[in-house]
Amino acid sequence: MITIFTPTYNRAYRLPDLYHSLQQQTCKDFEWLVIDDGSTDNTSELFASWKENSSFSIRYLKQPNGGKHRAINRGVKEAKGEYFFIVDSDDCLTADAVEQIVNLVPQANANPDICGMCFRCKNVKSGEIIGNPFPQDGMLASSLEWVYQYKVDGDKSEVINTEVLRRYPFPEFEGENFVPEALIWNRVADSYRMICKNTGIYLCEYLPDGLSQGFKRNLKRNPKGFGLFYRETMKRGISLKATVKNMLRALQCWWYAQ
Repeated sequence: MITIFTPTYNRAYRLPDLYHSLQQQTCKDFEWLVIDDGSTDNTSELFASWKENSSFSIRYLKQPNGGKHRAINRGVKEAKGEYFFIVDSDDCLTADAVEQIVNLVPQANANPDICGMCFRCKNVKSGEIIGNPFPQDGMLASSLEWVYQYKVDGDKSEVINTEVLRRYPFPEFEGENFVPEALIWNRVADSYRMICKNTGIYLCEYLPDGLSQGFKRNLKRNPKGFGLFYRETMKRGISLKATVKNMLRALQCWWYAQ
């Protein structure tokens, strides 16, 4: 079984799109685990009604607002699925998304060096796949390899073995509500590869109130989380340009943390 995990905060106006895309899945071998990060809108009412009529398992849990990384930490602990798939509350899936994932599980389980699978994302409005393709469909590579060695760009949707993720929790800093997700994905990539598919199963767009917006504001409010990410990335020594950039960002975070 797959755990489709959604952290959400005041997105009742967008969640129906995701719910309807889950209703349309050709394979129902999944649970929908939702961590509500302290919403003040009618999110809880939505889930109360959906749980009564859904054709798949829905688990809705609410906690005080603490940021996406804390929601992910709890989600990983609570997950019942063998693989963990983060689908944000403002995004949705193609009808065959779960089927595509389930079909790759035997291959992933057969190799201890593989932690899961990676698919490409589509623009929900245009239907175009975002970024350039993997050099070979089904190739094995870590996220660090496909970015820096193969120069594959664009958003990706990663499905990772739940037990692997339990070994890589997000650090939680008092007074901060954000840690870059790439901190954990890079740590996983140091030890594991993924099955890389050119199929687009994840439909996304960026909203003005999304986490992808307001980078400078997030950096200033969460210098410890960002600082840790930049220090670790800098130590990897991927390239001179990247090392200098990450060093400057790390110094900026140090300054904000004073």
